[in-house]
Amino acid sequence: MRRGQVVLVDTNVIIEAFRAHCWNAVTTHFTVETAEKCYEEALTGDPLRPDYIAVDAAQLRIGLHQRHAIGREQRAQLVVRLTYKEGLDAGEIDLFAHALDRSDAWIASCADRAAVYAALELGWEDRFVSLEAMAHTAGAKPTLRHHFTDRWLKEVRTTYLLDRGLT
Repeated sequence: MRRGQVVLVDTNVIIEAFRAHCWNAVTTHFTVETAEKCYEEALTGDPLRPDYIAVDAAQLRIGLHQRHAIGREQRAQLVVRLTYKEGLDAGEIDLFAHALDRSDAWIASCADRAAVYAALELGWEDRFVSLEAMAHTAGAKPTLRHHFTDRWLKEVRTTYLLDRGLT
């Protein structure tokens, strides 16, 4: 990972970066982009839920380099390529549909098992990083929930490979 590298982030990563107070560090170090749907999801939710995290809309806009609107054709291209689609939410589908069209050296961060499995199926193993790795590269040392750590991402990759008989 290098300074200025494009990082595609999903809703969960955005919310956790705000919760752990590392959004500014990550977005200052990397060129952070997302899908329009992930942006919308990050700003919505039930504030009465005990685990609700408020995302500051102004800080989100400032930190994002770009938000990508995704059309039905792009989504369809992704769905045709994936055999493993169960559990992907709308934001992850749009983020991955956008990624399919890119030819640059992007990396991505998602903290959802279904999303990581889909990314591995698409051959993006080397493109996926944890929020923990991004934050540390950016000079932040936040306390993150387990599924935003390098350890969790390695465990999910290993489980995926073992489930498919690939080592």
